Amino acid sequence: MARGERARYWQYAELPGVDLLHARYIEKAFSRHTHETFVYAAITEGVEAFHYRDELVRAGPGQIALVNPDTPHTGHAGVPEGWTYRTIYPDPELVRSIAADVLAVRGPVGFTQPVVDDPYAAQLVIGVHRAAEEGNALAADSLLRLVTARMLRSHGGLRPLAPRSAGARDAARARAVLEERMARPPSLERLAADLGTSPFALLRAFRAAYGMPPHTWLTDARVRRARRLLDAGTPPAEAAVAVGFTDQPHLNRHFTRSVGVPPGAYQRARGVGRAGT
Repeated sequence: MARGERARYWQYAELPGVDLLHARYIEKAFSRHTHETFVYAAITEGVEAFHYRDELVRAGPGQIALVNPDTPHTGHAGVPEGWTYRTIYPDPELVRSIAADVLAVRGPVGFTQPVVDDPYAAQLVIGVHRAAEEGNALAADSLLRLVTARMLRSHGGLRPLAPRSAGARDAARARAVLEERMARPPSLERLAADLGTSPFALLRAFRAAYGMPPHTWLTDARVRRARRLLDAGTPPAEAAVAVGFTDQPHLNRHFTRSVGVPPGAYQRARGVGRAGT
């Protein structure tokens, strides 16, 4: 981590289904990646720039970056001094339950804009962090529900299902193969042949369906699976091999570029035993 940068990735036991990140980054650049959760990132200083799908957007103080689950995005400094933010990663089921309770909405919900200018909502996100840091479960849970309800009302809606074209079906089948054979994936040529299509047709279909080519998606999927192994107490070196990285430094590099902290620091912050570096 560059000089002047800091990051804490953690969980508060009384706020289940939510991860928290408080960080200052200057030179940090997140590779294109996705989350299984939602992302509410309240910028407190500086500017974060990030590619959201195919658009480059910027978020500054008083604004919130909103990312839906499984949506490709990046992240880097938008100004020389970098950016500081407090981020909440709520589980999709939690967000859906709040939508059902507050808005009587059933089904998959999401946010319609990647950046919203809402200083009050940003203060609510910061308030969730501070309440968790103080061990105030009532305030943390209440503020999380308030900010989620506020943003769903102002910037949310039902997420439409993707059209099931022939290309989308091939992409879904390719994704299933890569998930099953994550540690030893086939070549693009072999994968396409097994699916009865051409390599370039599969590349186009996969990118259209998932926002990135298969090899980039596979790296992201490996990081996500490694996180689950780390949460279960698997040492980083073992997790690296299990998901298909060549060694722990290989995992460290990609994990840090996607999550913001290295695997060992991630385990320690979440109170998982036997953490390595």
